[in-house]
Amino acid sequence: MNPSRLPPSSISAAAVATVVGFGGTVALVVQAGQAFGATPAQIVSMVTALCLGIGLPGALLSWRLRMPVVLAWSTPGAALLAASTLGLGWANAVGAFVVAGGLMALTGLLPALGRLAQRIPASVASAMLAGVLLPFVLRLFAVVPTETALAVGLLAVFIVARRLWPAWALPAVLGAAVVVLALRGQIGLPPGTGLFGTLSPVMPVFDTKVAVSLGLPLFLVTLASQNLPGLVVLRAAGYEPPANRLILATGLASVVAAPFGAHGVNLAAITAALCTGPDAHPDPARRWIVGVVYGGFYVVVALFAAPLAGLFIAMPPAVLAIITGLALVAPLTGALATMLAKTAEREAAVLTFAATGSGLALFDLGAAFWGLVVGFAALAALRWIRPIPSSDDARTHSDRESAR
Repeated sequence: MNPSRLPPSSISAAAVATVVGFGGTVALVVQAGQAFGATPAQIVSMVTALCLGIGLPGALLSWRLRMPVVLAWSTPGAALLAASTLGLGWANAVGAFVVAGGLMALTGLLPALGRLAQRIPASVASAMLAGVLLPFVLRLFAVVPTETALAVGLLAVFIVARRLWPAWALPAVLGAAVVVLALRGQIGLPPGTGLFGTLSPVMPVFDTKVAVSLGLPLFLVTLASQNLPGLVVLRAAGYEPPANRLILATGLASVVAAPFGAHGVNLAAITAALCTGPDAHPDPARRWIVGVVYGGFYVVVALFAAPLAGLFIAMPPAVLAIITGLALVAPLTGALATMLAKTAEREAAVLTFAATGSGLALFDLGAAFWGLVVGFAALAALRWIRPIPSSDDARTHSDRESAR
């Protein structure tokens, strides 16, 4: 790589994408680990493995394919985990991570399965995602009575920043929260937190019910909300991404990183847009370098994952809820827009949304699974059951026949 061909814009674009991608939703990743009883060391391992799973494969794919392949962790997947009410242990969760990664790898390996996956109704998939995200955004306002000044202040920062500097809204919220906590003397790290990231492997525990209620929804929400939009971003930038190879690569990366706590590695969408346009590098043929630089930044973040993750682990739960809720406003907005886009499928989408957001747990199967069941059942009824004509319809038909 010739340094003279690496404009400053490439470094700045990769740096901004790293800050936005990591700082925007790492609080949610920490909550996902806590929901399954992961220890601070295991959460540090989770963040370290995710960053390595993003950085190393992303840099390699960018170099090999000569296009900026920008990877990220599954934000919708982390929300799905953090919202779980199944009471599973960390080893069971890791088993679900392996299952989800394996399904993603199979989707990329088998073209027929990939085509079938792309036919999943966007309305139902987005409704499930919206149902998963809604409780986190509601929790943002639920903590206002106990953290009124901080919640209102961070909400104001978010609204103003989204208007003026959309990409920097979440880092601005995070920075403001850290400043307030520092002034309060509430900034700290868990005992024993070192300077460098560590990897703590866990033997996965595989359970059929866990695979169905957690692994399958994790796979579906990651595919529909991350990998497929990520391919669209690359195509919009003028590239021809090999869809099957990229989906296979993200699945394999997820399987390898899963025993260390990584819940899912996938193509990025929002942060990818920062690295795939002419602002990142004027030459499309050389823009792959931005993907390599981005991957390098994530390796550096993995190196210092312990204090970075520890900062969020030690945050008061109410503050963590505020940051997470604000981080998920934009994904929730997008999911709601997609789920209601098709008029004929709105009822099925709303049923999926309601079932998922209810937190329903039945027969040891979680709400995301039941949301999909309800949504697919409603779509099946829509497509396979013909409505009985009303008396008005019958009269209108009779009048038309008489007129003939």
